Amino acid sequence: MKREELRLSKRDIRGKKVKFLRRQGITPANLYGPKMESIALQAETPVLERLIAKVGRNAMITLRFDRKPRLVMIRDIQRDPLTDALLHIDLFQVEATHKVTVEIPLAFLGEAPAAKSSQAMMIQNLTSLHVEGLPTDLPRSIEVDLSVLTEIGQAIHVGEIPVDDKLEVLTDPDQVVVHIEEVRAPVEEVEVKVEAAPEAEEAEATE
Repeated sequence: MKREELRLSKRDIRGKKVKFLRRQGITPANLYGPKMESIALQAETPVLERLIAKVGRNAMITLRFDRKPRLVMIRDIQRDPLTDALLHIDLFQVEATHKVTVEIPLAFLGEAPAAKSSQAMMIQNLTSLHVEGLPTDLPRSIEVDLSVLTEIGQAIHVGEIPVDDKLEVLTDPDQVVVHIEEVRAPVEEVEVKVEAAPEAEEAEATE
């Protein structure tokens, strides 16, 4: 499969002034890695958005901004919480022969038969797994088959998810990824009216 290529340029504007870059349709970026100082870069926002949509995180990208092509991966993507506009990206320079630790998102496939019942609901506990492996062996996502959840009380644990032998899963294998829980009907409160006891009749006067 052909590796995507990204061309960036060095960035001189730093700090709060980068907001002027964003207004011009340019997104600030930083490149970092082992045994190197961070390098400030920038790219046209539409170019980055297309790349992110196509490869996501963890994919190997050929980065060019000087004469030396570099093997990198997108490590962090920052977006505006209200508008979802791209604010900043971090690129991590890797070596194909050195393992890296990354967080890979889970892709849930199909439907859980048990969750179709009105008496059950599916609870998702994890959205990603931490794994270690060579950069070229990292998948874009890890698939989780929901069709095995056929009864209330069933769960899928981290250790039950099929993963390539080239990868080492660092997340606790006993941790629950997703499970089926019984929907408990709300207990109706019954209003109990307590009638006041009639006042005792006055005892007849005695001698």
